[in-house]
Amino acid sequence: MQSAITSKGQATIPKAVRDHLKLKPGDKIRFFYHPDGSVAILPVLPVTALRGLVKPRGRPVTLEEMDNAIAAGALEGNDRPAPR
Repeated sequence: MQSAITSKGQATIPKAVRDHLKLKPGDKIRFFYHPDGSVAILPVLPVTALRGLVKPRGRPVTLEEMDNAIAAGALEGNDRPAPR
């Protein structure tokens, strides 16, 4: 596939590439330069696109467990000398 550059420096992204990247009008793209001189074009994804990317391990931690971990960490920190 190829595309021509206009006098304004614009190019049309071929439909097959837009479809592959799931690009819609108004979406933003980012360009990455590689050491070998090639350039990659990737869509700028919203934070919500990350939902479900990392699978949870084990059961969720309770608030009580978090509080206990914070308290234990605070007690461990008391062994260090105060900063000057």
